[in-house]
Amino acid sequence: MGSKELSIREITDPAEFTKSAKIIRESFKTVAHEFGLTKENAPTHTSFMTVRRLREEKKGEASFFGLFQGERQTGFVMIEKARADFDPTLKLEITPETYWLEKLAVLPTYRHLGAGEKLVGFVAERIRQLGGKKVILGMMDQHKILQRWYQKLGFRVVSTRTYPHLPFTVAFMVKDLSQ
Repeated sequence: MGSKELSIREITDPAEFTKSAKIIRESFKTVAHEFGLTKENAPTHTSFMTVRRLREEKKGEASFFGLFQGERQTGFVMIEKARADFDPTLKLEITPETYWLEKLAVLPTYRHLGAGEKLVGFVAERIRQLGGKKVILGMMDQHKILQRWYQKLGFRVVSTRTYPHLPFTVAFMVKDLSQ
């Protein structure tokens, strides 16, 4: 990744949301291309992230974090406390100590260099600091390479679900942080 040190910092200034939305779109564009996702067949897919959607996410209890190489933002991740009323049929066993890892994004030119793993490690530590004991995520079940990557980091698939508004199956993965 070059000689500039990687750092992660919270993104709180709405002026930074434009850059973060662009990072997310650019990062997920490869997935959209690989799996044939378009605004027509998957309008809510992360590859079509807008600043407006990010602002809506921030209105809740979501925390945004950017991955930086020097001063250049190269990644993004969001943490949000899980709601107990989230679909109980999914077997996610949501407790007050459960958090979501969402929108993990690393620009394509910075992938396969440990940046994503650094973001996941950061999220796990941050959730532990908040008193969390479990982290969950939803991802495209058909993206088996990414699923195996998350499994190497300690996640396991606990449920899958199809939704009428999505042209793919969503896999829900969980990592226990209490160990």
